[in-house]
Amino acid sequence: MTVSPSSSAQQARQALARRLTDLCRDAGLTGAELADRCGWSRSKSSRIMNARTPPSADDIRAWCRACAAEEQTEDLIASLRTAEGMWVAWRRMERSGLARAQQARLPLYQRTRRFRSYSSWLVPGMIQTMPYTTAALRAIQRRRGLVDDVTEAVAARMERQRVLREGDRRFAFLVEESVLRSGIGGADVMTGQLEHLVAVASRPNVSLGVVPQRPDRERWPVEGFWIYDAAQVNVELVSGYLTITQPSEVAMYADTFAELAELAVYGTKARALIEAAAERLR
Repeated sequence: MTVSPSSSAQQARQALARRLTDLCRDAGLTGAELADRCGWSRSKSSRIMNARTPPSADDIRAWCRACAAEEQTEDLIASLRTAEGMWVAWRRMERSGLARAQQARLPLYQRTRRFRSYSSWLVPGMIQTMPYTTAALRAIQRRRGLVDDVTEAVAARMERQRVLREGDRRFAFLVEESVLRSGIGGADVMTGQLEHLVAVASRPNVSLGVVPQRPDRERWPVEGFWIYDAAQVNVELVSGYLTITQPSEVAMYADTFAELAELAVYGTKARALIEAAAERLR
C-alpha cells in the first residue's frame, strides 16, 4: 500500500494496526511471540502494530491463525482493501485501460446530488466536449503507455455526462482562467470547448465560475478536486487518485472551494473571459 498524503488514508492504516494489536493482546501474545508463530522477524510485527508497514492479505491470514481468530480474517482483509482504496496509483487504476477506470466512477456520479468541482489544469470531465476528451485521454494513453482503448474510454465519459441532464442534481464548476488558455487538441478543439462552456453555463442547474488571473491573489491555485455531496472528495495528483472521506478533511476542501468561489467571476464576466480566450485562438 502506497503511503498517501491524506490523513484519511493514514487513519485507516492506523485503525487496522490497532485492531491487529488488540487481537494479539487478546490472544495473550507479545509481538515477539506472534512473530515466532508467523515465522517472520520480530521487527515486522512491531512495524505492523505501529502502522509503519502495512500488512498484506497473507500477513493478516497468518496473524489471525497465530491468534486463533481466523473468523476475523475476512473482515480485517476488507479493512485493508478499504485503506488501500483511499490512495490508488494511476498505474494500478489504469492497468486494464482507461475505459474501465472511467466506467468505475459512474455509480458515484449517479448517487450524488450536489457536485462541486475545481480545476486548475483541465476543463472538468463532466463539461468536456468529445474532441476535448479524446485529446486529453489520448495524451494520457500515450504518456503512460497504456492499452489503446481511448475510443471506449471517451464513450464512457460521454455516457457519464448524462447525470448533468438527469434528475435534480446541482453542479458548481470552478476553473482557473489559465484553463481557458491552455491548449489541448489544437485551436479548433479548444474553440469548440470554449463555446460549449458558454452553453453549459446557461443550464439552470449549473454554476460556472472562472477565477481570473491576478497579480495579487492571496488564495493561490491548488490541485484539482471534486466534492460529492458532503461525503467524499476525490483529488487527482500527478502520482495517483486520492479518495477522502474523513469529515474534517472533506470540510477543508469545502472551505477551499468556497474561498476560490469568492475569487471567481460568473455570468457575463465569466463569458467575457471565455470569449477573450476564444478570440486569441482565432
